[in-house]
Amino acid sequence: MPAYAPPKKRSVLIAGHATSISLEPVFWSALEATARERGVPLNALVAEIDATRLDVPEPPNLTSAIRQWLFERRSGSLP
Repeated sequence: MPAYAPPKKRSVLIAGHATSISLEPVFWSALEATARERGVPLNALVAEIDATRLDVPEPPNLTSAIRQWLFERRSGSLP
């Protein structure tokens, strides 16, 4: 059975501006692991996800974009 936990709020810097993101611990762990795998800071990875979400006609909020990006990466649709 999965360990369920409420979202945790953290601040990240995107283009020099602090923003708060609330994600469940499992998503924070996946995001941190991906940043380590890519050899980039967590802020840089979040900025990359933020930039790609803004390229779609109806961009989701950043938290939703992060969850969807991680899901797509896990399913093999993203590098």
